[in-house]
Amino acid sequence: MNWLPISLLIKNDTQPDSPWYAKVSRTHNLLRVFESIRAAEGSAKLGDLYRAFGLRIHHQQNLEFDPVEALSEVGLPVSHAAAFDDSAFDANIRAHMNDGIALVGTDVGTPILGLVNESGKKVGFFGPVISKVPEHADGLKLWDGLVLAAGFDSFWELKRTRTEQPQFPDFV
Repeated sequence: MNWLPISLLIKNDTQPDSPWYAKVSRTHNLLRVFESIRAAEGSAKLGDLYRAFGLRIHHQQNLEFDPVEALSEVGLPVSHAAAFDDSAFDANIRAHMNDGIALVGTDVGTPILGLVNESGKKVGFFGPVISKVPEHADGLKLWDGLVLAAGFDSFWELKRTRTEQPQFPDFV
């Protein structure tokens, strides 16, 4: 698995007067930390850090956490926290994001899932957006369905209105 960033600050050109600016600006800066790690350490621990950030943001409803805590928790050098305020990483974020957008188009949000279909073609989807983590066997069925859909060049979209809020598991 390869974790690549998508910045809603950049993608949506979110301006300082937007009600979303504080959140997307903060999460954009967290992406800078990811890019610092990718540049110096490689990608191996990015999934662990993504989970550590996600637990704080989604489970604990804490968007203002100190990235040093999460870096330390997953065994990464806390010096990467300095990237939070370093716009030098923005070009990498934009480039990676543009790779994802190239797979799916601009009429999407996050997450973007990219994969190689059975014909060897690289394709992408916005999603999946699910409200709870499925059991292992059901997760594999979902994955198999996504791979199957990716095999059809003319397949574009499935969507239905959300009827429940995300339900996060207790794997803190």
